[in-house]
Amino acid sequence: MWYAMSMSIKISLYIHIPFCRHRCAYCDFNTYAGQEGLIPSYLKALEDEIEQVGKKLTFPFEVGTIFLGGGTPSYLPVEGLQNILDTCRRAFLISKECEISIEANPGTVNRDGLSQLRMAGFNRISMGMQSANINELRLLEREHDPVTVIRAVESARLAGFENLNLDLIFGIPGQTMESWQQSIQFALRLKPDHLSLYALTIEHGTPFKKWIERGLINLPDDDLAADQYDFACELLAEAGFEHYEISNWALKFDHQAKVCHHNLQYWRYLPYIGVGAGAHGFLENYRTINVRGIKAYIDRMKLGVEMPYPASSAAEQVIEMDLWTQMQEKMMVSLRLLNEGVSATSFARQFGVELEEVFGNQIARLIQQGLLEWVDNPTQGCLRLTRQGWLLANRVFREFIGLKEPPLLRKFTHSTTTRVP
Repeated sequence: MWYAMSMSIKISLYIHIPFCRHRCAYCDFNTYAGQEGLIPSYLKALEDEIEQVGKKLTFPFEVGTIFLGGGTPSYLPVEGLQNILDTCRRAFLISKECEISIEANPGTVNRDGLSQLRMAGFNRISMGMQSANINELRLLEREHDPVTVIRAVESARLAGFENLNLDLIFGIPGQTMESWQQSIQFALRLKPDHLSLYALTIEHGTPFKKWIERGLINLPDDDLAADQYDFACELLAEAGFEHYEISNWALKFDHQAKVCHHNLQYWRYLPYIGVGAGAHGFLENYRTINVRGIKAYIDRMKLGVEMPYPASSAAEQVIEMDLWTQMQEKMMVSLRLLNEGVSATSFARQFGVELEEVFGNQIARLIQQGLLEWVDNPTQGCLRLTRQGWLLANRVFREFIGLKEPPLLRKFTHSTTTRVP
């Protein structure tokens, strides 16, 4: 599977910044605290990787979105972040309307720094508010309080950011419906353009997991979390937000919603490049996975090992994906889009086979269970989650993963993996 080459391809660029001032108790991302001494070398390695990947791409393309995630990108010197964007502009053709996002913790930003980020070209900012309850913030080991969030949002607006997201977490141990309602209402008073609401998951290796095993805190209450999600859906709809993805809401403005175009690239299963420690990419049927450690990443970029297309020297895996794997992944990510779902027409155009030819049994079963529905018809419409399916989305996704390949696809190439020591 690939895309018609008669015109420029829109791709996205994800840049991973693995540094944090403090690693939160629930976090299992590829992040590190106490590694500030490696920041200059890491930024140099990042610039090298961006330039290296840019030279490898030979098809016509332009970058439609850039996203700096982490970690805490706002923890790094603004000059270093500006240099990264300047390197992107040298290495790639950047769309004039490019959405350039940066993640930030409220406690790591100030008015001057935000103004410099805006001048450097960042036009979207995502802040990890998480909660408006001080006790919940302390349990999560966040290094800010609600007043800090207010100041950070005000500073971002004064700096010229007109596209601002707030992240919140529900299902926190000890969180009540009342405290969740207060957090949502607090967030709405700050007038964000976008909200991302995530149910807390307890991941192996995190302090939260250890605390639960020792009986220091209780497991999240799934029933309460479902009620909290339902409350958010109703309140945000009343507030003029479009619920366009399971965990994401965008404010409607002039008949359009301020969606996150970068994340839409993932959910629509479209190509993106990932650079930085632990970053993943998906381009021309290949999945690239970079080495996770900061020092290992820097060392690999210094060595400049030649890797198979389209990977950089930082990659530890290059996986060529067959059509069947891609079809299953497409269903898992695109069904997260509550309005769009999976278009039968675009699926057939992308993969050369009808959606119901390969997933007919799964679709019929999930429709019977009330978890999926067709909008229009099965040949030209879209397949999407029902309202009931929103809360049971993981059950739906599991129906499309790890399936035996149907006979009509066996003529296609199977996946191969290149592993690098």
